[in-house]
Amino acid sequence: MPETPASDTERKPESLLTVIIAFGANLLVAIAKTIAALLSGSASMVAEAAHSWADTGNEVFLLVAERRGARKRDERHPLGYGRETYIWSMFAAFGLFTAGAIVSIYHGISELGETGPAEDVVLNYAVLALSFCLEGTSFLQAYRQAHGAASKRKVPVLRHVLQSSNPTLRAVFAEDAAALVGLVIAFLGVLLHQLTGLAVFDAIGSIAVGLLLGVVAIVLIDRNRRFLLGESTSPELENAVLVELLSREQVESVSYLHLEFVGPSRVYLVAAVDLTGNEDEEHVATRLRRVEQSLESSQYVEEAVLTLSVPGDAVLRPTGDEIPEVVKDGTVEDVAAGGAGTLRA
Repeated sequence: MPETPASDTERKPESLLTVIIAFGANLLVAIAKTIAALLSGSASMVAEAAHSWADTGNEVFLLVAERRGARKRDERHPLGYGRETYIWSMFAAFGLFTAGAIVSIYHGISELGETGPAEDVVLNYAVLALSFCLEGTSFLQAYRQAHGAASKRKVPVLRHVLQSSNPTLRAVFAEDAAALVGLVIAFLGVLLHQLTGLAVFDAIGSIAVGLLLGVVAIVLIDRNRRFLLGESTSPELENAVLVELLSREQVESVSYLHLEFVGPSRVYLVAAVDLTGNEDEEHVATRLRRVEQSLESSQYVEEAVLTLSVPGDAVLRPTGDEIPEVVKDGTVEDVAAGGAGTLRA
């Protein structure tokens, strides 16, 4: 019998901790970069300051997403509030695009005609080094969370992050990775300005940072859009659910199975099944409801709807008789991307 996965309340603090660490790091970095940008006038530092302030604001949106998306379903929202997580995460992505990408590109273009030697480069280098340390700390937390889940699925970390239904993990991971790359770009811009005396390298650095942020923002917006429209689950998870259904005494066969994400690590399950025995309609309805309630007791199933299979329909067959190990003791992020936690109560 599969192990019972840990509860959401045990795992949710990890995502919350990731966001809080990112918020604190980005706030400190934003203040330091702003001071350096004001004193040096470096276009790359201005772009980096805009980037960090955008990231800081985005973490607030992500904290709201975590809180509002965790609410239990009610009569007005029978499928829960999970999709609200994607709405607030999309606000964060739009903020990254406007306050980060557009501001950086605009400032870089406006500085292309500037001339003169670089000023206060030592301060810029010091701030960039400090920022790299702080951003690196935040990124390591996001990477650790993603790597643990990806290892159980035996897939690359980046693939897991992109597939995961956890938008806060994806946002922090992507923004921190972009921040580290942006710091390298800013360093090169300041360094080339110092070595050549040409301010155009600083301006190009600002534009490059803006383009980087724009690409990251578009990817995040698209992933949130897909989950808001109703992202299907992976074949790995569908097979695990099929095995789980067929392992129940009451279920003879399954002819239809539909799984759809309605929030981070929460699915809406619809299936057509043939029950064992040959009871009358009233008893069949009662047995169906019992199976539904059993499925809904799982932390991963928001709602389960079962109907009877039409006689003659082709039955679905799992690819294996056992639930994979990554499914038995997967994390919340695993179920989000296909390496699910077991659906057995």
